Amino acid sequence: MGGISEPFIYKIGEAVDHRGSLEYYNDLTISNYKRFYIVKNPTRGTVRAWHGHKKEAKLVKVLKGEIALYLIKVENWDNPSRDIEPYLYKLNESSGIVYIPPGFANGAINLVNNSNTMYFSTSTLEESKIDDFRFDPKYWNVWEEYSPEIYE
Repeated sequence: MGGISEPFIYKIGEAVDHRGSLEYYNDLTISNYKRFYIVKNPTRGTVRAWHGHKKEAKLVKVLKGEIALYLIKVENWDNPSRDIEPYLYKLNESSGIVYIPPGFANGAINLVNNSNTMYFSTSTLEESKIDDFRFDPKYWNVWEEYSPEIYE
């Protein structure tokens, strides 16, 4: 994780037998992560955006449902370009874990009702608050495809 500057997905490993299955991520070391939280969105079209950190990295795993996760690499935190091409990950419970490096803003939209998404953070809550950058949900125009009503 240390010097990785671009997002990527940790692929799912799976073992299956007569008892069921086991999902695993043996390539992922979680010792650098200090906390985790679960976001539950009951309604399709719910947007949570834009939130970024210069220093904090995150892991994102959908536990239930489906989301579209967008990541923006921010070069100027005081006045970010609106023309940045976002990374897009459409995720569900069968997807891997997305790594968000420091220096990115992220936003997500529920594609179905009742999605639950788990986030792991490399910062404590206190550290995160000092490194917290928020932008208007419409700052980067990516939601209209999924939720036209947000623009009404």
